[in-house]
Amino acid sequence: MAEAVRHDKTARQLRLLSDALDSGRLGPVRRLVNTLAPAEIGNLLESLPPGKREIVWGLVDPEDDGEVLVHVGDEVRESLLADMDPDEIIAAVEDLDIDDLADLVEDLPDTVIDEVLKSMDRENRERLEQVLSYPEDSAGRLMNPDVVTVRADVNVDVVLRYLRLRGELPDHTDHLFVVSRRHQYLGRVSLASLVTHEDTTPINRLIDDEQPAIDVGESDEEVARQFSDHDWVSAPVVDDNNILLGRITIDDVVDIIRAQAEHQALGAAGLDEEEDLFSPIRRAVRGRVVWLGINLCTAFLAASVIGQFELTLEKIVALAVLMPIVAGVGGNAAVQVLTLMVRGLALGQVGASNARILLWKESRVALINGVLIGSLVGMIAYFWFHSFLLSVVITLALIINFCAAALAGVLLPLLLKRMNVDPAVAGTVVVTAVTDVIGFFSFLGLATLILLN
Repeated sequence: MAEAVRHDKTARQLRLLSDALDSGRLGPVRRLVNTLAPAEIGNLLESLPPGKREIVWGLVDPEDDGEVLVHVGDEVRESLLADMDPDEIIAAVEDLDIDDLADLVEDLPDTVIDEVLKSMDRENRERLEQVLSYPEDSAGRLMNPDVVTVRADVNVDVVLRYLRLRGELPDHTDHLFVVSRRHQYLGRVSLASLVTHEDTTPINRLIDDEQPAIDVGESDEEVARQFSDHDWVSAPVVDDNNILLGRITIDDVVDIIRAQAEHQALGAAGLDEEEDLFSPIRRAVRGRVVWLGINLCTAFLAASVIGQFELTLEKIVALAVLMPIVAGVGGNAAVQVLTLMVRGLALGQVGASNARILLWKESRVALINGVLIGSLVGMIAYFWFHSFLLSVVITLALIINFCAAALAGVLLPLLLKRMNVDPAVAGTVVVTAVTDVIGFFSFLGLATLILLN
């Protein structure tokens, strides 16, 4: 429900923006845009064609430029940066958090990167270089080095006076991290504990040491899983020596989860989740033609199987009418299993320990569904073509194809994962090719054996 409301709100804002732009009235556009959060502005910019996007981008409050750039895809960001001069870019990114700046810096022109680094003080420059030294899609690239730490050997009053002297806290600060003299992570203290205990209470009595720290080399998928499992708002990041390096906050994890969802949804169609909705035709063609070519090869493979039964098709025309049912239903069954497997692999729920059990379960589900759907299609075929044997053929073919779909849906993602190929991207193409080939071969092969002999 909340997602539907958000989509309706975006559609309404887009419609108002488009109407105002078409009428040439930029005042209402400026007012509307600058009532939105940076993420909402980014979403609207991605929804606009290049001409209108350029106009709206020019109306965004310069103070929001950096945050908006963080919340758009790579291709859109590239087009927005191309319309900015170096001074504008430097002004836009200079106040960003280190983790957000690390996301942007590699997309900036080299000359601008040099100027951005020069504009930073030594401490922040070293922090940025440290974050950039970690692999992409790791906890090190997600973390923000700006953390508030306290020592275990002081009391609540000392910490509260220290916080008042700071004047402000980083966003999403729900805990302060307790460290040793060597800056090793010992645990955390909630802000709620600080304000509800006596000033003389020692910090070491309030330490929560049950939250595990996240290793700096941990993958972003594992980080998202841990946040989801433990309902964290923030979490400490440490190195191999348990030295506290920074923290990851829930806003970054939400971005990871959204990116994973987009990757699975678009990857299944062979699309890049960073592709601009209004990307240039040449770039869109280049990004999609590879997977279309792979699909074409699998289509020729299925066609070659059909070609082996040309004489059968000439003698029994009804087979050509029913063939799409065998391939289509089998392909849908395979995609259902594949989707469950991709989700399970992404969440770490599927592995060598339970793959055999999962395969046995999906095989039984496929057999039951094959019998049910196959019998239904068989009865329809009987009343349509008045042939009992034809109904038997398509029933058996569907049962075989459902079982093949289960095998392909379970085993192929595991194989692709082992080969370091993303199942979310390659899985759909492969499993549908398997069900097409098996479906056509079983249907036409059985027809040749049963109907022509």
